[in-house]
Amino acid sequence: MANPEKAAAVEELKELFNNSTAAVLTEYRGLSVGQLQTLRRSMRENATYAVVKNTLTEIAAKEAGVEAFAGKMTGPSAIAFVHGDTVDVAKALRDFAKTNPQLIVRGGYMDGQPLDEDEVKKLADLESREVLLGKLAGALIGVQSKAASTFQAPISEFARTVEALRAKQEEAA
Repeated sequence: MANPEKAAAVEELKELFNNSTAAVLTEYRGLSVGQLQTLRRSMRENATYAVVKNTLTEIAAKEAGVEAFAGKMTGPSAIAFVHGDTVDVAKALRDFAKTNPQLIVRGGYMDGQPLDEDEVKKLADLESREVLLGKLAGALIGVQSKAASTFQAPISEFARTVEALRAKQEEAA
């Protein structure tokens, strides 16, 4: 690999791998340039979608310590390098593939762990990060409310007991 252009391409891909929280490998055979631009626009906020050369990508992935793409780099390949919400990227790919079945998700990696095609689909079925955080916040507030009422119960029980005793003494007197 003495060619400086190829070396620069490998370095660029390696940097994309290192700066990404996840990456999803796709095959785009049969898609037009316009369709690829539409796909890029749909995930622009969370990922960089790049058409890649297989051999150079395998070299860059290996240098970056990513083993998830070994043996999967065949045919016309493109990778979504995720720098935002991985779930949103998986959803964008799933939604695009519904209307453009030529797009095939081959796999990926997230947080250093390889993902197969089914795992990427499961990611797409998750709710967005904001929704999950909202549900978590709601659950925590519910737990705090329950704890507060539990802590108040003995105090109110004591107050009712004292009031009953006072009323009984007044009655007896």
